[in-house]
Amino acid sequence: MSDKKAVATRDSYGNALVELGKKYDNVYVLDADLAAATKTGVFKKEFPERHIDCGIQEANMVGVAAGMAATGKVPFCSSFAMFAAGRAYEQVRNSVCYPHFNVKIGATHAGISVGEDGASHQCLEDIALMRELPGMVVINPADDIEARAAVEAAYLHDGPVYMRFGRLAVPIINDGPDYKFEIGKGVLLREGSDVSLIATGLEVGETLAAADVLAEAGINAEVINIHTIKPLDEELILATAKKTGKIVTIEEHWVNGGLGSAVAEVLSEKCPTLMKRIGVYDTFGESGPAKELLHKYELDCDGIVKQVKAFLGK
Repeated sequence: MSDKKAVATRDSYGNALVELGKKYDNVYVLDADLAAATKTGVFKKEFPERHIDCGIQEANMVGVAAGMAATGKVPFCSSFAMFAAGRAYEQVRNSVCYPHFNVKIGATHAGISVGEDGASHQCLEDIALMRELPGMVVINPADDIEARAAVEAAYLHDGPVYMRFGRLAVPIINDGPDYKFEIGKGVLLREGSDVSLIATGLEVGETLAAADVLAEAGINAEVINIHTIKPLDEELILATAKKTGKIVTIEEHWVNGGLGSAVAEVLSEKCPTLMKRIGVYDTFGESGPAKELLHKYELDCDGIVKQVKAFLGK
């Protein structure tokens, strides 16, 4: 992956919150003693009266956010994905989703690209946990532009939203003049005929790079960015499945319960299609430099190319 114009989506989150705070005075940001890491500190500097540090009490933070939402405020709960989706799961389920409160969750430091923080902090199950909750929207943006757009779209959506942001800087790919972010609508990034590569989050950039390498080997890959995993763009997925007849999903998440599972559910019911899921298989991550981990777990360009070729028998 190129580092040209690279921005970590956690930075995008913090900056987008500031812009949102300028436009809407009912936006509040809650954090759990991680404002420097989640980048909500920039919102705190601009709007100290609308930033609440709840301390290392993620479950309590979600409860506070639910109460604020009940009064008409729009709270953005911020923490690492491991804590926002994991430690506070019961409160997200019962205090936010059950009453369908207008709470937004900004979860940073997801996936193995957290790097040196190691397996305890590398949340690879958050998408699975969040997408099973009734009424919850799940968004995993691919770059700075998409992340910023997702934050405002989450505010404008009435109901709970889970947003996944990363620590690793990723290149900007959605800078085309026709780009438009819409919850529940995927983006066709590259036309192809031999295989459909459906990616989410930081894997979108890696997948585009892989498509270039595959093209040199005579494999014409279609590339689709699924930034919203719930609700899923079934129409786009079915269309590309019918077009190429072969699907590969790519995600920085366990293969069970995430994007691959969501796509497989749709295809199994409406258009059975030969399919391969690329992700982390039944193992925890480990401590190490983010890019080295992506390479080891075959989630970088080289790993995607290798697995797609094997899937196609090339």
